[in-house]
Amino acid sequence: MDHYLEIRVLPDPEFTEPLLMAALFAKLHRALGARGQGDIGVSFPEYGKTPGAVLRLHGSHAALNELEATRWRAGLSDYCRCSTIAPVPVVSHWRVVSRVQVKSSPERLLRRSVRKGWLSEEQAEARLQTMKTQQTTLPYLSLKSLSSGQSFRLFFRHGDMLSAPVTGRFSSYGLSAQATIPWF
Repeated sequence: MDHYLEIRVLPDPEFTEPLLMAALFAKLHRALGARGQGDIGVSFPEYGKTPGAVLRLHGSHAALNELEATRWRAGLSDYCRCSTIAPVPVVSHWRVVSRVQVKSSPERLLRRSVRKGWLSEEQAEARLQTMKTQQTTLPYLSLKSLSSGQSFRLFFRHGDMLSAPVTGRFSSYGLSAQATIPWF
């Protein structure tokens, strides 16, 4: 995690910032999945109620260079501005950027459990009475599953500041439950 690359979504009269960021992130997800290395993490330096307009990729110079060689942003060059790969400045804080899965529909989860044979319909009905819908105010990206075609929200959390880095692997979303990215 000694280098980074920053991509800024540009204002556009036809497309909203969240829509463009979601399109950019979906392309990144496919590229990271194809690489399968787990050595590139992401952060959203301007996140708040939304992810913001900046996507920062963290990794080694070689990993980021390899990713960029795939031209994964093809088709979005008019909608974003990308920095060159640069060394990470001296930092004293790191943080985990992780995915948060919200169980927003107990009915859907229980129907799946019945379909998979994990619960009977009677057990599902009994559990439904005690389950509550979860809600969150975390920022998210609206994505579409390549496997099922279903739309879903990818919620993410920037964890607490840490005083030392933690190594580990990143998912094909560039997120991790343990590995940190430098925060600057």
